[in-house]
Amino acid sequence: MNVDGQHYQSIWYDELSDCVRCIDQTKLPHEFVILELNSLDSTCHAILSMQVRGAPLIGITAAYGLYLALKSDPASYLDARDALLKTRPTAVNLKWALERMDANCQGVDSKRLAGVALATARELEQQDRQVCESIGDHGALLLRSLWESKGSPEPLNVLTHCNAGWLATVDWGTALAVIYKANDLGVPLHVWVDETRPRNQGASLTCWELGKHGIDHTLVVDNVGGHLMQHGKVDVCVVGSDRCTKTGDVCNKIGTYLKALAAFDNDIPFYAALPISSIDFLMRDGIAEIPIEVRSADEVTHLSGLSDKGLVETIRLTPANVNVHNVGFDVTPARLITGIITERGMCAANEAELAGLESEA
Repeated sequence: MNVDGQHYQSIWYDELSDCVRCIDQTKLPHEFVILELNSLDSTCHAILSMQVRGAPLIGITAAYGLYLALKSDPASYLDARDALLKTRPTAVNLKWALERMDANCQGVDSKRLAGVALATARELEQQDRQVCESIGDHGALLLRSLWESKGSPEPLNVLTHCNAGWLATVDWGTALAVIYKANDLGVPLHVWVDETRPRNQGASLTCWELGKHGIDHTLVVDNVGGHLMQHGKVDVCVVGSDRCTKTGDVCNKIGTYLKALAAFDNDIPFYAALPISSIDFLMRDGIAEIPIEVRSADEVTHLSGLSDKGLVETIRLTPANVNVHNVGFDVTPARLITGIITERGMCAANEAELAGLESEA
């Protein structure tokens, strides 16, 4: 996507310096900073600290991290793989990307191992771009149809939660790819952007992306969605996903489930846009089986932002010794999901339809 007239991906391999570069998402929207990843440790830190985030991007970053480890020590494969796998537990794309690396690197001579790993990581990067663009193409047709069915020139009002844009993938995004592509088709759009506490990825990242793309949007606090739906100000909800079960349960940023409940109660369609690589065909019950990440209390008790002095500062919001339970994700049952948008098109959130995609995974 474009940032002030220049095309960027969220991550890419720099051939001249033989390193991996990525956008530091913890600096946005106040600073646009490019990170250099040149080791396993720097890659693990980038994933853990959420300098890179979003299920597809985490997977691609891990693939590059394995290459960086093998470049230094071809014998480090298993240890490096284990370290990367432990960084974030919820997004299945991390495991999926490392399994793709396993398949291509198995039995490769140690002298060629790093080269094969790099070629595989670059292939996964390219595939992710194509997959996300296809998700956008399929979803855009849906949004155009919904807008046409309104029978009004007024914009289609879309509510989204967290950041599922190009920053969460290599390029284009998942839920926001649908919006970008619909905009390119000429569909008039207005996006309600949930702030997405506690890390505020909606406020800091989704608003930044939509602003750069010139798409009309309004930031709302997380608990406003139901009110907007009750008053007819939301036409459709589109979210991303870090893991989807074989039965259609969708795991996304904490608060997604509440939006789905409100949408169901108000008869508003609720879609999840995700690559097939985010479907975990080994899991049936999302609530019981998907590992839910619990993160640092500091994300809840403290808030960072740009002060009136032009400095990025962190302040405490809570009493000093408050107990905090910072759950990163929740699971939306398949019964609340109108459909799932993948690179192969639209399908129902049920086992029978998703089974047809398993061979693609």
